[in-house]
Order: sequence, then structure tokens, then C-alpha cells
Amino acid sequence: MTPAPSLAEPPRFLASALMGLAQVVIWGGSFFLLTVLADPIHRDTGWSLTWIYGALTVGVMISGLLSPRASAYIARGQGRHLLVVSGWIVSAGLLMLAAAPNFAVFVIGWAVIGVGMAGGLYDPLFATLGTQYGQRARPAIQSVTLIGGFATTLTWPVLAWMNDAIGWRYTCVAYAIFLALTIGPMYWKALPADVADKADLAEKARAGSTAVPAKASAASGLSSVDPKLFALLSLVFSIAAILMTAVSVQIVVLLQGTGHSTASAIALSALIGPSMVAVRGLSLALKNLHAIWLTLFSTVFVALGLLAVSSVPAAAALGLVFYGIGNGLRALVRGTLPLALVPASAYAEVMGRLARSSLFCQALTPLACGFVLTQWGAGATLWLLAVLAVANVMLCLALRRMVRRLQATTAPA
Repeated sequence: MTPAPSLAEPPRFLASALMGLAQVVIWGGSFFLLTVLADPIHRDTGWSLTWIYGALTVGVMISGLLSPRASAYIARGQGRHLLVVSGWIVSAGLLMLAAAPNFAVFVIGWAVIGVGMAGGLYDPLFATLGTQYGQRARPAIQSVTLIGGFATTLTWPVLAWMNDAIGWRYTCVAYAIFLALTIGPMYWKALPADVADKADLAEKARAGSTAVPAKASAASGLSSVDPKLFALLSLVFSIAAILMTAVSVQIVVLLQGTGHSTASAIALSALIGPSMVAVRGLSLALKNLHAIWLTLFSTVFVALGLLAVSSVPAAAALGLVFYGIGNGLRALVRGTLPLALVPASAYAEVMGRLARSSLFCQALTPLACGFVLTQWGAGATLWLLAVLAVANVMLCLALRRMVRRLQATTAPA
């Protein structure tokens, strides 16, 4: 009999820190790039800001379409290779943006970046960790999200400084070169070599997993996951992605629409980042708390925060701190909740499909929120977001009941 393969040692903090820094760099060069550079691009080219942000939407949509394909590579044990190559693809897209002579090429550049985002952001990294280490990946996921929470804090000032010094095109070139040179060494150091033998990888994943709510424990892949469980997971994650995107893109405008000055709105918005990082640090001490509870806490704090901002403008500071706490947990539970609920053999595929629905929602949210804001104003937009947040709490409670029922039916007699 061939002995079962031994599990690799879970990543130590240095490895987790390197993965977190890699995420900071790739998020700054993709999803968060236009927060700083959209206006300089608009002033330099004359392209509409709506079109410029629409190019990002194209990239996010492509990322969503390709996420399941990226998960297939991860399931075959090629996660580290995928993460590195995806960083290089984002670099190539940035170079296309820098050289774009017209808007069509600019959109193509964002399409290329979208290909890289499909295999390079949080979800592919979490899927790689979960596939390699099973339940023992949770501390690494927590550490990665803690460090990744500094993405905007670190990259936005750097992008703004470079834009002032050398313009947006050379900023894209410099960032592309930096990303291309650093992404490989960080992942090569932090992650073990890819597994060539899929059976060996599956055996390792099973050895490290304690997930029980599956239709058939002997099955593998997405078919082993209860369809209702997957649907609820997808809905909870998708609504959370809508809320995160809406607040990230429009919170300053929404606060201004409820009576805050520009300076006040910016200062209040700055409370979100520290709150996110603080709660992720606290979560490191909660390693024994089931991820379903972290998910419930996340949805409750997001709902309380948005209700406070919507109903009591004077309580906006407290509301945004609450929102930051909930949103800080959101990134963590994206990786740890599926890890706790589905068989390790299905983890990569589930993460890819969950990412697809969430990314589609993220891509469409700015357009939908812009329409609501234009038609009915900031107050109505905030209340709509608050209602969605409360609905997500209800869905999370339903998910918790389903998990308890599935655990009861799979428990040994």
C-alpha cells in the first residue's frame, strides 16, 4: 500500500506576509488603480470619466468569466504558477494602458488586466492555500487579509505621488515593471512548489480538511456540495460584494448628499480603512471561532453601519467604523467560510464560482448605484444599501441554520 502523502507545513508568518504584500501590489495595479488615476487620465485624454470607469467594468466582468477556469488550474495543483503568471499579465495590461493611443486600446488593456485579476487576487490565492493545506490554511488566510487591508493605504499615496512627478502613463509603466519584478519572488518564497500529481494534491487536501456539509463525502468536485448551500453562499457573498463596491466607489458623494462637506466626507471615509485592519488583527485571536459566526458578525456590523449612516447623519463616524469592521471581516470569510463548509476536493472550484458571481455584481454595481443616485438622490441610495445589508443578515441566519442541519445529518450515529 502506498503511504498517504504528508501535508506540507502551513505557511509561517513571513510567508503569509509576503503573500499579503503581493496582494497589496496587484490590487493597487488593478482594481484600485482608477481611484487615483481616473481623473488625470480624463484631463489628459478628454475621455469621459464614465467611459474610463466602464473600462474597469470590462476588466472585472472578464475576471468573473474566467474565475472558474483559474480554479481549474488551482485544482490541478498549479496555484503558485497561476498567481505569478497572473501578476505578469496585469503588468502587461498596465503597459497597454500607458501606451494607449485611443480609448479602444485602453479598454483592451483593461481586458488584459481582467485576465490577470481572475487568477491573481484574493480568491485564487485563498483557493491555492485551501487546496494545499485544508483547514490549516485559515491562519495564513487571516494574515494575508490583515496585510492586504493596507492596499489602498500604501498604493494610493504612491500612485498619486508618481502621477504628480511623471504623469499617469509613466506611472503605469513604473508600476508594471515593479509588479513584474516582485510578484514572482514573493510567491516563489511564500508557497511550496506546485503539485504535478492531481491525486496527490487531492489526498493532501482531504487529509487537512474537516468539512462535513456535503451531499456525499465520497464525491469530489462541485457535485459533492449541497446545491442549496452553494446558492446561499453565493447570494451572501454577492450582496456583500455589491455593498463593498458601492461604498468604495461612492461613499464620499453619498456623504456629501446627506449634508457633509467635502473635507468632512473624506475625513469620515478615512475611518473605514483603520477599522478594517483593526478587526482583521483581532480575528487572529479568534482562530477557534467557526467561520459562520465571523460571517454573521460581518453582515450585522455592515447593516448597523449603513443604517446609522442612512438614518442619523450625525452618527456617520460611528456608522462608518461599524461598516469598516464588517467589511474587514468580509474579505476574511470569503476564504475561510467555504473552507469550513465544503470538501477540500471541491474548494478551488467553489471559490472560482463564488468569485464569478461576486465579480459580476461588482462590475454592475457602479452603474446601478449611479442610476439610483441620479434618479432618487443620496438618501435613497443609502437606504437601498442599508436594506440590502439587513437582507444579507437574514440570509446569513438562514445559512447558519442550513449548516447546523447539514452537520446534524452527517454526524456519526
